[in-house]
Amino acid sequence: MKCAMLTAAVVLATPVFALAQDKCYDNADTQAAMDECANAALKTSDKKLNELYKRIEGRLKDDPDTKKLLVQAQRDWVKFRDAECSFQTAQAVGGSVMPMLVAQCMDGLTQSRVQDFTGYLNCQEGDMACPVPAAN
Repeated sequence: MKCAMLTAAVVLATPVFALAQDKCYDNADTQAAMDECANAALKTSDKKLNELYKRIEGRLKDDPDTKKLLVQAQRDWVKFRDAECSFQTAQAVGGSVMPMLVAQCMDGLTQSRVQDFTGYLNCQEGDMACPVPAAN
């Protein structure tokens, strides 16, 4: 019964769009294979996040104070992401589904951060609410 409830929770907690977009899950017939899919998606999102971070750093090269704030914000965000995913997956601790759930949580939060960074990189000249200067 507990296993059935956990399985139902996983299915309901997994964003449908994530599974639809990632063909990896179509052929994943074991938990290990699903873990690999989740880790691959996280790796892709993390790579994109790092690329955007470097672009933001480049735009802040002449503003060391704001760059320092970016570095601190990112460190704090990583701590938040890790803590949030620990919280979200607390009911699966010790279960075989735990690594997949953690990777999916981290991927979702990383994709959200990618959207934030993309927004920063697309600010209009003179937007005082944007911490990143417009591209030259």
